Amino acid sequence: MEEKNENKDIFTIVWDSLASVKLAVAAFIILALSSIVGTIVEQQAEPAKNIALLAKFFGDSAAPTVYNIFAKLGFMDMYHSWWFISFLSIFSINLIVCSLDRFPKTWKLVKLPLKPLAANVIRTLPVKKEMKLKTTLAAAKDEFLNSLRSSKYRVLESNEDNTVQLYCQKWNYARLGVYVVHLSIILIFVGAIIGAVFGFNGYLNLPEGEESDVAYIAQGRTIPLGFTVKCNWYETKYYEGMDMPQEFQSELVIIENGKEVLKKSIEVNSPLIYKGITFYQSSYGMVPNAEGYFILSLKPNGGQQKTYTLRFGDTFEIPGTGITGTIADFSPALGRDPRTGQLSTYAENMVNPAIAIKFDIPGQESFTGWIFKRHPQTGILPGGHEVKFDDYWGVEYTGLQVSRDPGVWFIYIACIIMTLGLYVTFFVSHKKIWIHLAYESSGDKGPVSISVGGNASRNRLAFENEIDNICSRALQAIEGRSKK
Repeated sequence: MEEKNENKDIFTIVWDSLASVKLAVAAFIILALSSIVGTIVEQQAEPAKNIALLAKFFGDSAAPTVYNIFAKLGFMDMYHSWWFISFLSIFSINLIVCSLDRFPKTWKLVKLPLKPLAANVIRTLPVKKEMKLKTTLAAAKDEFLNSLRSSKYRVLESNEDNTVQLYCQKWNYARLGVYVVHLSIILIFVGAIIGAVFGFNGYLNLPEGEESDVAYIAQGRTIPLGFTVKCNWYETKYYEGMDMPQEFQSELVIIENGKEVLKKSIEVNSPLIYKGITFYQSSYGMVPNAEGYFILSLKPNGGQQKTYTLRFGDTFEIPGTGITGTIADFSPALGRDPRTGQLSTYAENMVNPAIAIKFDIPGQESFTGWIFKRHPQTGILPGGHEVKFDDYWGVEYTGLQVSRDPGVWFIYIACIIMTLGLYVTFFVSHKKIWIHLAYESSGDKGPVSISVGGNASRNRLAFENEIDNICSRALQAIEGRSKK
C-alpha cells in the first residue's frame, strides 16, 4: 500500500481521500449526532430555558456547567457554527468527488451501443419467449417491428443468412437517476450553507403601535432589517366558552423611506415576507407596566353607535342620555374564585379582559360594574343603553420570529430535482429486447422460428407483461394478414 501511495501525486492522493466512502460515513454520522443535540436544545434561546431543559437530563447542579460546555461548542446556535458548516461542506465535497469519480464509467455504460446477439444467447436471457408461425419472414419482421415501435422503442435491424434480428432499448439513461439524486442533495447542502452564512433566525417582540428597524438574535445582538416594521394591533381569538386560543393575529406595516409600502394581517401559517425577510407570528404577551388606550363603543337606546378612545380614569358620556361613566379598574383575566365567590385576576395575559366603570345616572344612585370584552351583554345598562369594551390597545406585544434564508430557493429546486431523481432511480427501468427471426428449415420456406429475449434493470414482472403485449400485437397482426 505504501508503494502504491508513493507512485501517486499529491492531487491523486487528495482526490482519493475526498472520494472515500469512510469520509462520507464519518461526516454523515457527525452531522446526524450533532443534529440530534441541536433538535433537543432550543437554538438561540434564553439561557434559562436550556438550563431548565438540561436539568432534566443532567440534574439541577450539573445543568449550568453542561450549558456552558455546550455554549462553547456552539450547540446553542449550532446551525450557524463554523464546525457544522465545515462538516456540511466536507460532506458536499465528498458527494461531488464521489459522483465525478464514478460518473465516467456509468456514462460509458449509458452510451454503450446495443448490438445483436446470437440466437442461443437470446434464449438464455432472463425474460424469453419462443414461437413458430406459418408466415413469411418479411411479414413477421414487419409486424414485430410495428409492435415494438408502438411501445415507443427505437428499433435497430440486423440481416444475415436469411435471418433477421430486431433489437432495441429504452430508458438507458435511467442509470443517471442516482446522480440526479446526488445533485439534489448537493443543492440542499449548498442552500443550507448559504442560509447559515448569509441568513439569520431571530425574534422581535413588537408592542402595539411601536416600530423597529432591527431584529434580535442570540445574546441580544441586533440585525438591521434595512426597513422599519410596525405593529398596528394584536388580537387573540378564543374558543367559545374557553380560555384556549383559537388563533392570534397581528397587523404589520412595512415602512421604507418614511412611506408605508406594505400592510398585512399575519397569522401562524400566514407570514409576511418582504425583501427576503419573513415575519412569522409565534407568540404574544403583555408589555410590563404599560398604560394603553381603552376602546369603547357607546350606543344609546335607539341611537347611533360612537367609538371613544380613553385613558385610565377618563370620564365619558353616553350621547343624549346624561349618563356618565368613569374607568375605575382593569383586569386582563377576570374570573370568579370558586372557593370564595369573589372576582379576581387569574392570569397575566388578556385571556378574559374586563374594565370596571363607575356609572352616574341622573336621579339614581351611582354604581360600578364590570364589562367583559368577550361578553358584550355585560355592558347593557338599564334603559337599553350599551357600553361595549372593544379593546385595551397598546398593552400587548406580538412575538415575531424573524428569519432570512437566501438559500431556501436552492432547497426548493433541490426537492423538485430529488423527486424526479428518485422516481427515475426506483421506478424507471432500463429495458433491452432482442427478437431473432429465421426460417426453421434452410431456404425461404417453412415456419418462421421466433426467439424473443430481454432484460430489465428492475420490475421484471412489468417487463414480462410488456413483452407479452408486444408479441400478442404482432401475432394478431400476422393472423390478420393470413386471413386476407
